[in-house]
Amino acid sequence: MWRNRALTLFDRVSVPVAVCDAFGAVLLANPAMAAECGTTPGRLRGRDVLELFRPQDATQVERIAQALRLRHRSRYQVSVCWEGPGGGERFGELTADPVSDTVEETPALLVMLRVRGEREPLGEEPARVAPVEARILALLAQGATTSRAAKELGLSADGVTYHLRRLSARWGASNRTELVARAYALGVLTPGVWPPGA
Repeated sequence: MWRNRALTLFDRVSVPVAVCDAFGAVLLANPAMAAECGTTPGRLRGRDVLELFRPQDATQVERIAQALRLRHRSRYQVSVCWEGPGGGERFGELTADPVSDTVEETPALLVMLRVRGEREPLGEEPARVAPVEARILALLAQGATTSRAAKELGLSADGVTYHLRRLSARWGASNRTELVARAYALGVLTPGVWPPGA
């Protein structure tokens, strides 16, 4: 009888909760957990919790697995990210508590999810750049140095560096390789075309 009451409470809790076996396969999930995955509780059954929620640090998972093999009964936290129901990437923490009726029994894991925030999906609109910035990016993609790009565009080396710094700040790129990669990802440079062109 207490199990039926516990299951009723489990379904009504607004916190995302699941019960997993010792290997991380979902045995039972409440509607709040299913909503975080954009599905229903029944469709989560049998899914690996670490495929649904990607760990940010693999060493955290290894330490937890080792502790469970040694039958330690502590609370374990893993920083995770996942695709939210709206398509944005969410991030937070999974907390796993080993639970069983007896100490000798292999424990199941009571898993709770704490949502910390969400990163908005990238917009579909291509990034806007000035024609000179697009040309600089195309030259960089071809392997041009700052001085060669400056010579071809009739700018000074400082002028090219100025545009590269502005683009890096706007796109959060830490180096030129990342800057070129973002230019392709944002649709400024056309993939599959050589020489690169904007």
